Amino acid sequence: MAMELESPATTLLVVVGLLIHLAGSSPPPTPVVCARGTSDCTVTNAYGSFPDRATCRAASVTYPSTEEELVAAVAAAAAAGRKVKVATRYSHSLPKLACPGGRDGTIISTLWLNSMVRLDAAARLITVESGVLLRDMLRAAASAGLALPHSPYWSGVTIGGLLATGAHGSSLWGKGGAVHEYVVGLRIVTPAPASRGFAVVRELGDGHQDLAAAKVSLGVLGVVSQVTLALQPLFKRSLTFLERDDSDLEDQVAAWGGLHEFGDLAWQPGRGKVVYRQDDRVDVSSLGNGLNDHPTLRSRAAFGRVDARRAEELLEENGTDIARCEAAAAGQLQPQPPHGFTNDGEVFTGYPVVGYQHRMQATGTCIDSREDGLLTSCKWDPRLGATFIYNTAISVPLRNAAAFVADVKRLRDLNPRTFCSLDARGGLLARYIRASSAYLGKPEDAVDFDITYYRSYTAGAPRAHADVIDELEQMALHKYGGFPHWGKNRNFAFDGAVGRYPKAGEFLEVKGRYDPDGLFSSEWSDQVLGINGTSPSVDKEGCAMEGLCVCSDDLQCAPERGYLCRPGKVYREARVCSSSFQPAAGALRDEL
Repeated sequence: MAMELESPATTLLVVVGLLIHLAGSSPPPTPVVCARGTSDCTVTNAYGSFPDRATCRAASVTYPSTEEELVAAVAAAAAAGRKVKVATRYSHSLPKLACPGGRDGTIISTLWLNSMVRLDAAARLITVESGVLLRDMLRAAASAGLALPHSPYWSGVTIGGLLATGAHGSSLWGKGGAVHEYVVGLRIVTPAPASRGFAVVRELGDGHQDLAAAKVSLGVLGVVSQVTLALQPLFKRSLTFLERDDSDLEDQVAAWGGLHEFGDLAWQPGRGKVVYRQDDRVDVSSLGNGLNDHPTLRSRAAFGRVDARRAEELLEENGTDIARCEAAAAGQLQPQPPHGFTNDGEVFTGYPVVGYQHRMQATGTCIDSREDGLLTSCKWDPRLGATFIYNTAISVPLRNAAAFVADVKRLRDLNPRTFCSLDARGGLLARYIRASSAYLGKPEDAVDFDITYYRSYTAGAPRAHADVIDELEQMALHKYGGFPHWGKNRNFAFDGAVGRYPKAGEFLEVKGRYDPDGLFSSEWSDQVLGINGTSPSVDKEGCAMEGLCVCSDDLQCAPERGYLCRPGKVYREARVCSSSFQPAAGALRDEL
C-alpha cells in the first residue's frame, strides 16, 4: 500500500522533533553503526538504503589508522575465515559493494587511513592513504603547484573508493577523465597463508602486471593501503555554458568531447534543450580566480528540503503530467547562479569563468557543514527523510551515441511530458570517457549518460512514467552495448554486464591469486562478476518496479495497481512495467 502523506503542519512537527531529539551533526553520517561498541553492526550508503532495501549486517568493524594496523585487521579476518568488506568515509556507492553478506562478516573502514604520505614536487607524484578525501588531495597537490588533471565532480569521495568503482570526470583528451588512468603505484593488503602471517602487503609499481586489475577492483582483491598518482603542473581552466536546442544533438553528442578538453553536456529532452559545457585549459597567467560550488552539493536547510520532498511525493502519487511539468518549469525559472560557478569565489560577473584547476574541477561544500544539529546538511542526508533518489550511469560506446540520442528523441516525441520530472533534475548529463588500461575500466571510448530520478520510500510504489526511464536504460545497455557504472545503477543493469569487458577473465585470474578463499567476495560481487553463473537480478513479485529485475511476466510488476509487463514503445525488445490506464501513443500525440 502506498505511503500516506502527512500534512505540512505534521511535517513541520516531525522535523522539529527530529532536530530536538536527534543526537547527530550536520556533516554526513557514518555508514557503519554498531549496537555495541564495534560489534553487531549495520552498514549502508550515503542515501541510507541499497537498491534492494535489504539491511546489511556485519559482526564487527575495525578502524585501522596505519598500514600495520590494516595488515593486522586483514590477518585477523583471514585467520578466522571471516568475510571482509571495506567501508569508506561517506560510502557513496549505491550497490552493495560494502556489504560482506550474512552476520559473521567484518567491515574494515578507511576512515582513519587518511594521511598524505608523500608529495614529490620534482617528480610530480603524490602518495596518499586510501581514505583520503579527493578534496583534501586536490588541495595538497595545489599547495605544491600541482594538479590532478581529471576527477569526479563530487569531491566528497575517498581515493580508494573512487578507484574501486572507476569514478571519472569528462574527457577524451590524453589519458581521459578517469582517475585510475593516473595511478602509477598501489599498496594493497591481501590475505595470505598462515605461514606468511595471514596477510601480506603487495606493492604494485608502474608497469606491474597486476596494476591493471587493482586500480578498478570493486573491492574484491583486498584493501588498498596507499595510492600514488601522477600529477601535472597547476593550470587554469576557462569555462562557459551555452544553451541551445537539441535539433542537432545527434551530430554534436560524439563531436563535443573532441572539441573541448573538459567538455560535457546536459540534455533536457522534454524541453528540447541542451546545455553545453565549453571548458578548456588556458595559460596560468590568464586573469580569474573562479570557483565551483554547485548548489546541489552545498549545505541545504532541513525545513525546505523536507517540504520539497513532501510536495514531490504528492505529485508522484496524485499529480498530473501538466502539474509535474509546471512544477519543473517553476524550478527552472527560479534565479540560479550559473551552475554554482563564480568568477572570484563570491559572485558571478559573466563568462568565461577562469580559475585554477583545483577550484574548478570538483566541489562538495556540504561535507564541511557546521555542527548545528541537522538544521543544515547535505541534500541527501538520510536522517531527514528528504531527498531519496536512484542514480543511473551507463556509458554508451562513442560510435553508438548518435543513434542512442535519436532513439531517445523518438521516445520523447511520443509524449514530451513524460520527461518533465527527469528534466527537473537536470536531464541526462553526458560525460566523455576514454578507453581504459584497467581490466574493469571502460573498454572503448564512450559517452556516459548519467540520470537522477525519484525513488519512493515505499517498496514497489509506482513512479510516474517509470516505464520511460526503464526503456531508456535497457536501450542504452542492450541495444547500444552500454557499460554500467560500478558504483551506481540498480540490480538489473549489472546482469551479464561483466561479459562485455574483454579483460574480465584476466581480472578474475588476479582475484584468484590475491584472495583464493574469496574472503573479499560477497554474494553481490559474485553476482556482478558472474561467478558460478550467478546474477544480480532478483526474481520475485514486484521486482521490476524497483529495478531489481527486467520483467518477463505481469507478477513482476504490480498488476493489482494496473501495472503490467509490456514491450517498450520505441525499443520493442525492452520489457517495462506500464500502467494499463495510460492512453495510447496516438492519443498522447493528439493531446499535444
